[in-house]
Amino acid sequence: MGKNEVTRAAFLDRDGVLNRPVVRNGRPHPPSNPNDFQLYDDVIDGCARLKTASFLLVVITNQPDVGRGIQSRAAVEAMHLKLQSALPSLDRIEICYHGGQRYGQLCDCRKPRPGLILRAAADLNIDLKQSFVIGDRWRDIDCARAAGCRAIFIDRGYKEKLRQTPDFTVTNFSDAVRVVLRDAGVS
Repeated sequence: MGKNEVTRAAFLDRDGVLNRPVVRNGRPHPPSNPNDFQLYDDVIDGCARLKTASFLLVVITNQPDVGRGIQSRAAVEAMHLKLQSALPSLDRIEICYHGGQRYGQLCDCRKPRPGLILRAAADLNIDLKQSFVIGDRWRDIDCARAAGCRAIFIDRGYKEKLRQTPDFTVTNFSDAVRVVLRDAGVS
């Protein structure tokens, strides 16, 4: 790819999209340590299919428990090493560690704000109109809308309502990949 060539990306949420979250009271939470970090069975193959279709793979993840003092940054980084080892095709991992407004940690990178996507797009010359966000929560869908990407919602059955309508709703990562490839004219 040339330096000025614009490309497309699949922006992937982490917990609930790539790996299994810990669900408590109908709400997903990140695993607390690398030993509990488990990818869904369809993720390795799905990422390979996206990569073969020339999509950049960019993980975009809020990890507010670090900013809130509940999770260590070292534990999150260890999970990301495990993620990169399992998925060497990942081009980048964008992380927001801020705890959010209630914790006095305002930022432009915490989803639903599009800062994680915009930073990667600027650095990697990504065409956001040709790109997709795959997420499992309202914040992911709102982030996709704010960045100008197509939004694919993986409905994991959480007790949480969407605020905006996604372009597509699916029930697993494999189906999300099929939608991306079909919509991009690759399938």
